Amino acid sequence: MDSGALRALRALRRRLALGLALLTASGLLAFVAPGAAQAADASSCAGRKVRTLSFTTGSVQIYKRSGYVCAVTLPKNPGPKRYMMISVQARGLRPVVDDGRYTRRAGPVTVHAGHRCVRVKGTVGQGSVASGWILC
Repeated sequence: MDSGALRALRALRRRLALGLALLTASGLLAFVAPGAAQAADASSCAGRKVRTLSFTTGSVQIYKRSGYVCAVTLPKNPGPKRYMMISVQARGLRPVVDDGRYTRRAGPVTVHAGHRCVRVKGTVGQGSVASGWILC
């Protein structure tokens, strides 16, 4: 083989190797990204999960981080728009509420509770839950 043909063959090998590397990377991203997106979408609250309040039509997940309490209402069966509500109230303060017609979640709602007790309420459709004073 002459040197021109050898150079062309080497260039072709480089392009094939690069194409294979890109294809492998995109395949890995296709498997990893949906799980990461789902995990981020499920809570949207910073901190550690301290409690889950379940009820007939959904659940309320409560998170805590350095004096802040965050909560989100999740339906058991996401999909059609329906009324959802999440309310978090630190003792002695007004409740912070997010309500409306949602498909996947209500919230997140965050309040600075410090060392105060909090009360959390959540609703999905006809089902609801109220915690009473917790996390004191």
